Amino acid sequence: MNAIRPVAYASYGLLGLPLAMAALPVYVQIPAYYSGQLGLALGLTGWVLFLARLVDTFQDPLLGRWIDRLNGNISTWFWGSAAVLALAFLGLWLPPVPTGNTMYLSLWLAAMLIAAYTAHSMLNIAYLTWGARIDAGASTSDQGLLGAAAWREGAGLLGVILASVIPSWLMSRPVATMSRDLTGYSLAFAAILLLAVLVLLKFAPAWQRAKASATAPSWHATWALMQAHQGFRQLLLPYFLNAISVAIPSTLALFFINDRLQAPTYAGAFLASYFIAAAIGLPLWVMAAKKIGVLCAWRWGMLLAILAFCGAATLGAGDIIAYFMVCIAAGLALGADLALPPVLLAQLIRQDSSPASYFGVWTLLGKLALALSGLALPALAALDYQPGSPAGSALAWVYAGVPCAFKLAAFWLLTRIKTDPAGVSS
Repeated sequence: MNAIRPVAYASYGLLGLPLAMAALPVYVQIPAYYSGQLGLALGLTGWVLFLARLVDTFQDPLLGRWIDRLNGNISTWFWGSAAVLALAFLGLWLPPVPTGNTMYLSLWLAAMLIAAYTAHSMLNIAYLTWGARIDAGASTSDQGLLGAAAWREGAGLLGVILASVIPSWLMSRPVATMSRDLTGYSLAFAAILLLAVLVLLKFAPAWQRAKASATAPSWHATWALMQAHQGFRQLLLPYFLNAISVAIPSTLALFFINDRLQAPTYAGAFLASYFIAAAIGLPLWVMAAKKIGVLCAWRWGMLLAILAFCGAATLGAGDIIAYFMVCIAAGLALGADLALPPVLLAQLIRQDSSPASYFGVWTLLGKLALALSGLALPALAALDYQPGSPAGSALAWVYAGVPCAFKLAAFWLLTRIKTDPAGVSS
């Protein structure tokens, strides 16, 4: 059989870069931009974000079902979704509403968020499904799945780094040039996104379609199949708990750096070291998965994350070097969380006729974990934590101790999943 060339994997993976560039600002930078730069009340901004994210979370299984019915005829789907995402991205940064007009600004934000969330989900679910449906005839093992995941997540990490640096730098520039700068950034994003879609459709490994005679099962039949799929059901809870363990530190990282370590000037360096370490660790975890199996490698990644992160709960003001070590070790472990779970799911559903429906449920759990991680903020408020003032041990333990507990529970559940010699759940 013909092996897939690296250039084909790279052609598949490139889309991960703009998808990551779009996701990070929506979750991290847009709230500060609308409340700090455009004058929208912080509480109202929060409610708009919550309601838009709620719509986004529960539409994913429906989008997955829709993609399954396309059976690989996805060219129009990708072009249309990319166009909507590019326009929504531009609209988020450049609202045509006068600053201070609270009602219209909040309505504009809600509309652009829903458009951006929906288009991103349409692209991401189809993209993950493509990775799971790479032509099986091109490879005799799981090398195709691992190769696709490595390129996809590697490009995504580069996108995260770009999106964490460029908008923050632009917003620190003079107000007089901000509109022009953000316009240029949005247009550059649109160009990268559309180029990535073009490369994907033209040069990526083929999407393995179901037989022409096969018809997509009904939604009820698909749901029944997912419920009956023991391996899929066993994987959902540990994946969800692990997603929460990653989401909580992401929500609280800047609070921890600013108020517990009292090192706000190092925030960019801490985040950069974390994501660069993840980029370095990602191919190492892929190589490990080829040797010992995907599930086993993911377990080792979880153990490394627990060992690296539990020490963060003991850190205090001035522990700069120690926290850099935590960021590097936890970043290396993050590579396993990024690359291996989608491959494990793809292994489980390879022969299923409705893979996008599975990925719809999969992405729903990830977004639900992100939403639930926001509850860490009222929990800290109940523990008398006030942002902007030196933080006590409560912040440290919610930031590091609670995620380690979730990660440990996920690890324990994964040890209960039996595997065959190839590393696929039985």
